[in-house]
Amino acid sequence: MPLFNLRRRSKANINRSKSPEAKSTESQSNGDMTSGKSSSTLETASYSSLTPPSSIKPNQSSPNLPSLSESNGASNNTAVSPVSAPLQRPGLLTAPSSNRNSAYFGSNMSVNGASRSPTPTSPYAPRLVSVSDNSWVHQKVLLVYGQIGDPRQHPMDGTVTVYHHQDSFPSASWPVTSSHFKTLVHLVPGPNRLRFEFVSAKSSSGTSHPSSHSSYVCINYLPLVNAPPLHLVILQGKDSDGTFDAVPERQQREGNGLETAIQKYRMAAYLWQAFTGEQMFRNNFGRRCFRFEEEWQTGTLSRRDAANGVMRNEAKVHVIRTDKTVAELRDLDLAQQNDSATHKDELFRIARDAVKDYFHLQPGQKQYVSVLLLDSHWDTSSETITGHAALGSSSGDLKMAIFGSHSLQSYPTSLEDVVDAFSDCTRTNMEFVANDSGEGGSSWEAANIGIGAHLHEVGHLFGCPHQESGIMLRDYVRFNRTFLTREPFATRTKTQGLKLCLPQDECSWHRLDALRFRFHPCFRLPGDAPIGSDESIQVWPVENGKILFTAPTGIAFIELYAEGDNVCHNFIEYLNSESSNNGLPKQVTLTESELRQRVFGTEKEKKKNIRLAVFSGGLGSHIVESVNDLKSKQSLVKLPKSQTGYKGSKLGFSQLEGSQPEQMLLDYAATTKLLTSVRIYHENAVHGLEFFYEDATSQLFGNRGGKPGGDDFVIDTRRGEILLGFFIRAGQWIEGIEILTSQGRKSGLFGNAQGGTGYTVIPPLGYKIAGISGSSGAWLDGFSLIIMH
Repeated sequence: MPLFNLRRRSKANINRSKSPEAKSTESQSNGDMTSGKSSSTLETASYSSLTPPSSIKPNQSSPNLPSLSESNGASNNTAVSPVSAPLQRPGLLTAPSSNRNSAYFGSNMSVNGASRSPTPTSPYAPRLVSVSDNSWVHQKVLLVYGQIGDPRQHPMDGTVTVYHHQDSFPSASWPVTSSHFKTLVHLVPGPNRLRFEFVSAKSSSGTSHPSSHSSYVCINYLPLVNAPPLHLVILQGKDSDGTFDAVPERQQREGNGLETAIQKYRMAAYLWQAFTGEQMFRNNFGRRCFRFEEEWQTGTLSRRDAANGVMRNEAKVHVIRTDKTVAELRDLDLAQQNDSATHKDELFRIARDAVKDYFHLQPGQKQYVSVLLLDSHWDTSSETITGHAALGSSSGDLKMAIFGSHSLQSYPTSLEDVVDAFSDCTRTNMEFVANDSGEGGSSWEAANIGIGAHLHEVGHLFGCPHQESGIMLRDYVRFNRTFLTREPFATRTKTQGLKLCLPQDECSWHRLDALRFRFHPCFRLPGDAPIGSDESIQVWPVENGKILFTAPTGIAFIELYAEGDNVCHNFIEYLNSESSNNGLPKQVTLTESELRQRVFGTEKEKKKNIRLAVFSGGLGSHIVESVNDLKSKQSLVKLPKSQTGYKGSKLGFSQLEGSQPEQMLLDYAATTKLLTSVRIYHENAVHGLEFFYEDATSQLFGNRGGKPGGDDFVIDTRRGEILLGFFIRAGQWIEGIEILTSQGRKSGLFGNAQGGTGYTVIPPLGYKIAGISGSSGAWLDGFSLIIMH
C-alpha cells in the first residue's frame, strides 16, 4: 500500500510538472526560418544596407516585459524590431520552460538533479532571452544574453553565476548591468542542465546573506563531427624562441611563451565561434557554426582546469616551424610593406607552403586553416610591425587566413578573463607593444583589433568579400560589446563607452556573410539536405527583357552592383522555396527593369551599368559584368522561319592560338529530322562534336582531332529520346564533355575527366537546344548553347 501511494503521488507530480510551454517546446522542429516571401520575381525578399532584424526577444511567457529596443530608451543606435525566434529542435530532457526560484546561499538546490528549494518563483530569477529551454546547439562555448526582472521598472546591478551540468565545468560569474547580462557557457556533448543564479549588488532581504534568485535551462550540445574543421595553427621561424610581444608586467603575470600563446589563441577562437553561432541564429539560420579540430589535453578554457590538471577535449593548436629564420620573415615583411612587387604576399606564400607540408595535403583535399604568426614584432626604431600580415583567401584547396601576434598579450587566456580583457583600460605602452592602426590605444581596444581583425581574415577564408557593414568592414572595433554589458572609456574615440551594451549595439556579420555561411560545408547541420557536387550557374537572356538563371543546386542569392560600387548595397535572396529539396529554386526569372529599379530606385537609368554576382546552393558563383551587354544583340541569334534564338553563358576563354569563333544551328531544331548519334572527338581536351541524322547527313562543331574516329553516343530515337544538354568540364578551354538525354541517360565523360570545373548546361524550362556557339583552335576553347522556345 505505501508503495502504491508513492507511485500515485509521483505520477501526479509528473503530470503537474509539464507546463503548456514545455509541451509546446517539445513539439518544435529544427530548421532554418526566414521571414518574407520567397519567389523568383521582384516579390522575393530583398535587403539593402541593414543586417536583418535580430531574432532575440524576451521569452513569450513574460508578455509584460519590454522588447530589446524598448528596454533601452536612450539606445545608442537605431533599434531593430525583433522578429520571432526560429523554432528549435525538441530536447532530450523535458522540463518546464521557466524554473525560476528564490533562495539563500547554502540552500539545498543542486544543478545535478537533486532536491530543489520549494520557495516560490522569483521575479528576479535570470530570464534567458537568446536561447530557449531544450535548444540544440553545435558549439562548445555558447553566448547567452538575458535579463533580470523588468529592466524598465527596476534596473538592477549584480552578478549572474552559471553552474554547469553535474559540475562538469567550474562555475563562472558575469556582471549584471541595469538588469541585463551576457554569459559564455561551456557545454559538454549531450544534455546540459544549467543553473543561472543572480545575486544583487544591494541586499534586499534585510539579512547578512544576500538573496539569490535561480533559474534552470537545459541545452543540448551536438558536436558536428561530419563537417570539415577550421584548423588553428601557430607559425614560427625555424630559430624562433617562441615568445610574443608583451609589456614586462604581463610577462611577469602571465608569461609570453608558447604555452601562453596557445591558450590565448584558443580562447580567441572560441570567442569567434560563440559570436558567429549567435549571429547565425539571429539571422534565422539555426544554431550553426564552424567547428574546430579538438584533442584530449589539459583544459585551458577555465584557469582552474590548468591549475588542477583537468583533462578536456579542446581545440587543438598546431605549432609549425617554417624553413625561414625570424630575421628573414621580418625582412620579407618590411619589403612587402614597401610595396615591392618581388615580395608581394610573400609571408602568405611561406605560411601556405609550411601548412601544406605539415598537413600533407593531397590534390582535391580542401582544408580550412587560420594561422597566427607568432614572430610578429613591434620595431620601435622604425615604428612598424614586422613579421606580420593580415590576409585571407578562399581560393584553391587550402583556404587560409594569417594574422600577427602583436596584440596577443591583450587576449583573454580563459573564460574567467573575458570580461576583464575587454574592460582593461591600461594604455598601450609603445616602448614594448604596437598600437595597431592607431586603434589599439588601450588593452581592451588592442584585444578588439587583434581578435576581430583576425576574424575578418577568417571571413575571407570562408569566402566573404568586404561588405558595407559588419566584421568585413572593420566593425570589429566594437567586438567587445558582444561579451560586455558596459563599455569602458575608448581612446580611439576619446569618449566614454556605452553605459549599457544591448544586442543592437554590437558588431555583426553582414547578412551576405551569413548567407555564405548558410551554404558553406563548414556550417552544415545534420538535417541539411545533401548538396550536389555541381555548383555551376547558367545565365540565359531571353525575350521581353527577361533574364533566366539556372543552377542544379538552386539559386541562393544574387548581389547587385551599381557602376563604380566596390561593395554590395543591394541583393536578392531565395530561401524557403518549395522548388527543390534544399529550399532553393533551380530557375529564377528577373528583368532588366526590375534590376534597375532595385539598384537605382527607378528603371529609367538606362545608361548606367549593373554588375551581377549570382551564387548557387553549392556556393558556386557566376559574374555578369554588364546587364547591358547581356541584353545586347550579341546574345540574339536569327533562326529559320523568323524565329529568334538566345545564347547562354559561354564556357572557356577563347584565347588559344588561332582560335576562331564558330556557330552552328542544329538541323533537327528547325526541321523534323531525327538526331541519331553524336560523335565526340577528344584526347586530353575536346576537339569537336559531330551530330549525325537519320538521312545520313552530319554537322561538325570544332574539328576531328584527338583520338582517330572519336567515340559515338547513340540516341534511342525509338523511345523518343532527344538531346537534353551537356555536362562540361572547362577552364581556359573545354577539357571534357558528357552528353545528357531526355531519358536520363549519360554518355560518360570524354576528354580530361579531372580538368577544369564542372558545369551542367541544360536549357531552362520551356526552351530547347537550337544550336551551339563558341570557338576553337587546336581544340574547343569556347562553348555555349543557343536555345529557343
